[in-house]
Amino acid sequence: MKRVVVLNIVGLTKSVLGENTPKMNAFLSEAKLNSFKPAFPAVTCTAQSSYVTGTSEGDHGIVANGWYDREAAEVKFWKQSNHIVQGEKVWDKLRRDEPGFTCAKLFWWYNMYSSADWTITPRPMYPADGRKVFDVYTQPMAMREEIKADLGNFPFPSFWGPNAGIPSSEWIAESTKWVEEKHKPTLSLVYLPHLDYGLQKYGPYAPEMADEILKIDTIVGDLITFFEAQKVEVILLSEYGISKVDKPVHLNRIFREKGWITIKDELGTEILDCGASKVFAVADHQVAHIYLNDKSLRNELLEVLKQVDGVEEVRLGEESFSSEMSDKGLERSGDFIAISEENAWFTYYYWLDDAVAPDFARCVDIHRKPGYDPVELFLDPEISSPKLRIAKFLLKKKLGFRGLLDVIPLDATLVKGSHGRDNVCVDEQPIFAARGEYATIEKAEDVFDRICDFVKK
Repeated sequence: MKRVVVLNIVGLTKSVLGENTPKMNAFLSEAKLNSFKPAFPAVTCTAQSSYVTGTSEGDHGIVANGWYDREAAEVKFWKQSNHIVQGEKVWDKLRRDEPGFTCAKLFWWYNMYSSADWTITPRPMYPADGRKVFDVYTQPMAMREEIKADLGNFPFPSFWGPNAGIPSSEWIAESTKWVEEKHKPTLSLVYLPHLDYGLQKYGPYAPEMADEILKIDTIVGDLITFFEAQKVEVILLSEYGISKVDKPVHLNRIFREKGWITIKDELGTEILDCGASKVFAVADHQVAHIYLNDKSLRNELLEVLKQVDGVEEVRLGEESFSSEMSDKGLERSGDFIAISEENAWFTYYYWLDDAVAPDFARCVDIHRKPGYDPVELFLDPEISSPKLRIAKFLLKKKLGFRGLLDVIPLDATLVKGSHGRDNVCVDEQPIFAARGEYATIEKAEDVFDRICDFVKK
């Protein structure tokens, strides 16, 4: 066996590589670079599941970052149990084929209760008094306190939200070295999210991106040097590219105007009642999964979707994936899947008046919102002193009082980059790069076999 590290640099494409990536350029000068068609949808949970199972989205069942659970009548986003992903995982296959094989899965998604040997994933604690305490979850469990003692607490606010930035990727990189030095895994899967933030916030080619790209290039270059000194083969990988956008599309508002959405009043704010609605959409970047509780509206809904400005294509849920769907994939996919135009993306917004928007809309709250919300990357420009408001909230929290950190704007036009479409130009496709020759990668599922090939060389 060879030892291998896969650096999953989210958002890295040919369009990003250039004068601001000198470290990666040096590696690529002696490596083969392969762009390939992204998973559908081209989002984190789907792409990673295709990589680690070698199967299509319909088979492993991860058809989005989140979906509507028809039995519970709830939208579920960013769940973490590895049991959700159907199929044999790459580390299980290699462990079966290669005696002595071990795997570290570091910040890749669906990382709780994984059968990998060492895992780390973000996982806050939620005490009964309403607090949210930032933390990580590890396997083995004892590793959690050991790594925090050596590296300090994971900088959770920099992992997502208005403060998202380089500290989280720096901590992940250091944790990767920590695991390597203590355990020397055969395969290390490493998730580096930094590019994702700026590309969504500023958009590709924005002048602000030069420094952001340099920052992640420095981290990747350091990891390449570190692992190659340990005689570990390095693979650079990404999940999708980011397209420049300027057109938010509010499907749920259109459905509400048609009388298909049911709203529940909760303390003067409006809550989407999915179970009672005739039609609703679960927005996920440039893809929206649309669920019908009233099947008689199927034809009318299709005609409405075809006329929405910003919708490029509508696919049937059961026909949207590359193979016969598993029961889980079919259940989760929705009745229709809308794909946006290249410069558009879908919001989850369903209210017609910001005065009655739900309280969580102005917060970083990835689990309560019935859809993905990239506006969480911004501070509300209408708040005169947002840092002062945050300081007051933190003081109240420290004193034991509850409060609402409502600093997120409701202006979807702030978002400048998005992803999710599978039909994108070559320069916006994900990449796979490694030294030496390997079989061509044409689709996301092929990554599984290439990783196995490198370990078995």
